[in-house]
Amino acid sequence: MTKPVPKQALSSASSSTAAKPRLTTSAMIASIASEGQRTQAAPFGTALVELAKTRPDIIGMTADLGKYTDLHLFGQAYPDRYYQMGMAEQLLFGAASGLAAEGFVPFATTYAVFATRRAYDFIHQTIAEEDRNVKIVCALPGLTSGYGPSHQAAEDLALMRAMPNMTVIDPCDACEIGQVVPAMAAHQGPVYMRLLRGQVPLVLDEYHYTFELGKAKVIRGGRDVLFISTGLMTMRALEAAKQLENDKIDVAVLHVPTIKPLDTETILREAQKTGRMVVVAENHTIVGGLGEAVARHLMLNGVAATFRHIGLPDAFLAAGALPTLHDRYGISTQALVDQIKKWQD
Repeated sequence: MTKPVPKQALSSASSSTAAKPRLTTSAMIASIASEGQRTQAAPFGTALVELAKTRPDIIGMTADLGKYTDLHLFGQAYPDRYYQMGMAEQLLFGAASGLAAEGFVPFATTYAVFATRRAYDFIHQTIAEEDRNVKIVCALPGLTSGYGPSHQAAEDLALMRAMPNMTVIDPCDACEIGQVVPAMAAHQGPVYMRLLRGQVPLVLDEYHYTFELGKAKVIRGGRDVLFISTGLMTMRALEAAKQLENDKIDVAVLHVPTIKPLDTETILREAQKTGRMVVVAENHTIVGGLGEAVARHLMLNGVAATFRHIGLPDAFLAAGALPTLHDRYGISTQALVDQIKKWQD
């Protein structure tokens, strides 16, 4: 039985109270795309609008950040299915849980720091524990904002993967985000997705990539080094692999978009191939993310590969321009190249 479309409870006019971006700096809205790289605008918002054409149960919800999570496109297309909750993240997720209990599929957006720190208990108690069908989509994951610790969600994967019932996804690029959105909607249960917003790089389409929930995919082969990467670090790993060809270092890249449930079968199969150093690369603190998850499974299964980990330090990070920060903390393409060359010497 099709549920009636809910009426908008709060006026979208409240968005006029949203803080204006500081146009003198690109720290908040900077793209991770390199100069001249192909990009696609707002892949999440575009995919959700398209999906909602045939899914009247889908709702868009945000906490005063529709423009900055690309959900404003959904609001323009479906104003009667768009809920602007104001600067109240706890209310956002509590209301999303209630709507999910009535049979709707809420896509709730905010910044990753606000979901995983400010509203963690509300997500834990009203969504995860109740196994509600809420899709949590969060911008500025890891080190994708230059505004410092208040907006850098360096520990979000550790927090969300520790939550029972929660599926956790970290897409690489615009191509993958477009495929993840319908997969999230088709999955029954709560999902947390890291969101790359605005002008998002296009990378994986060059490799004829297809997203499958819970599956890791080998993007390219290589005999010397195996990158096990997620999110934007798969893009960086692929770029580094191309550069390392000049140094006669053959690099494979295994992309792991689903952090939970983790595709341990594929990870173990690739890590067991002899003669390759295994390097986990993630845009996340080295505590509690993909690196520790992979290391645990390698040890439990007796895989004795040479293991290295590239991630953000266990520290509050500096503020500044993203390219400078990515170099400083070792997650830029050149930083990956330099580190692999040191380890191969």
